[in-house]
Amino acid sequence: MATIIHAVIGYFVLTLVVRVLTRRPGAQMTLFEFVIVFLMGGVIILSTVGNDRSMTNCCCAVLAVGGLHRIVSGLRLRYPKFSIVLVGSPLVLVRKGVLQKRVMEGMNLAPEDIMASARLNGLKSFDQIDYAILERNGGISIIKKEKEEGGGGDQAQAGGQQGMQKQDT
Repeated sequence: MATIIHAVIGYFVLTLVVRVLTRRPGAQMTLFEFVIVFLMGGVIILSTVGNDRSMTNCCCAVLAVGGLHRIVSGLRLRYPKFSIVLVGSPLVLVRKGVLQKRVMEGMNLAPEDIMASARLNGLKSFDQIDYAILERNGGISIIKKEKEEGGGGDQAQAGGQQGMQKQDT
C-alpha cells in the first residue's frame, strides 16, 4: 500500500514540477530540461519502490501510475477548468507580426524557438509570421501572413500592364 501512495504522490509532484518548469514536449526540450526530468523521475522511483524492489512491488507502482494517469485524463476531458490548471491554455507568442515579449519571457522562450517552428512550416523570416501560438502540448503553431492584396502585387501587375501598353504603342 505504501508503494501505491508513494506512486500517486510522485505522479502529482512530477506533473506539478514539469508543469511549472516547462511546457515543451520531449522533442522540443533542451538537454538541460531532459536532465532535470530524468533526474526527478529517478528520485521519485527511489521513493516509490523503497527497499522492496520486487517485481510485484514495481508492477503495483506502474499500475498505480497508469491508472491514475487514465483517471486524470478522463477528468481533463470532463472538466475543462481542471484541464486548464493541469496543462494550461494556448498562449499567443506573436500577434499580427508583433512579438509578445511578456509571454515569451514568462514561458522562457526565445525568438529562435519561434523561428525553428516557422522554418518547419516553410517560412524563412520573422516578417512572414502573422501569429505564433504556444499550444497546450508545447508545440508552436505558426500562421503565415496573408499576401497583401493592395500592395506590391498590384504594383507589379500594374507595372506589367504598363509594360504591355508600351509594347502595344
